[in-house]
Amino acid sequence: MTDDVYRYDATFLQALPPVRSLIAEPALPGRWEQESVLAKMSVGALANHLHRNVELAGALLTEPTTFPLLAGGADEHYARAAWVTTTSPDDPENDRGDYDALARLGVEALRETTAATDVHSLFTEGGGLDRAGLPWQGWALRRDEFLLTRMVEIVVHTDDLALSLGVPTPEFPDDVLLPVVHLLTRLSVRRHGQSAVVGALSRRERQRVVSAF
Repeated sequence: MTDDVYRYDATFLQALPPVRSLIAEPALPGRWEQESVLAKMSVGALANHLHRNVELAGALLTEPTTFPLLAGGADEHYARAAWVTTTSPDDPENDRGDYDALARLGVEALRETTAATDVHSLFTEGGGLDRAGLPWQGWALRRDEFLLTRMVEIVVHTDDLALSLGVPTPEFPDDVLLPVVHLLTRLSVRRHGQSAVVGALSRRERQRVVSAF
């Protein structure tokens, strides 16, 4: 492994303030039990899912793994992930029971967890491991590729949560946003082809529904 595995350490920390701001948002308690913009997922469950990506970054990079390293990094991770190819929120791969259980603990429990979650030293002092094992997938990712997947989840679900609350979506710095957009673009090309993506991005006359997942 080279120093490149640490290329997103500082960047990942820049992704955290928008998460904290939404979890502190005054509108959150009043919407907690309502359905979010994601089918069959409450706002409370979505908020817990969003923050879980911060916790996972700290937990999985400090836990040794025997899972094989996935060649192809974040791109291949999303190409293989079972939930990406599911067609219904009721499919087993989309089970949200853990987040429903966390939501039942209430908004203050999440806010206490958010305040207690500290990954700063891990990503400023070069601590932890150079790879993270993903037990729900059965493979491992290089540190940088793993953090890129967490930034994708954070950027996407921050937007989901803001829309669910009816508040403006917090903006991320370019260092966070651009790698995420680049990955989502590559995944969209892989899924829909170059023409569909170019048309969606450039021509109103050629607009098509294009998504990375």
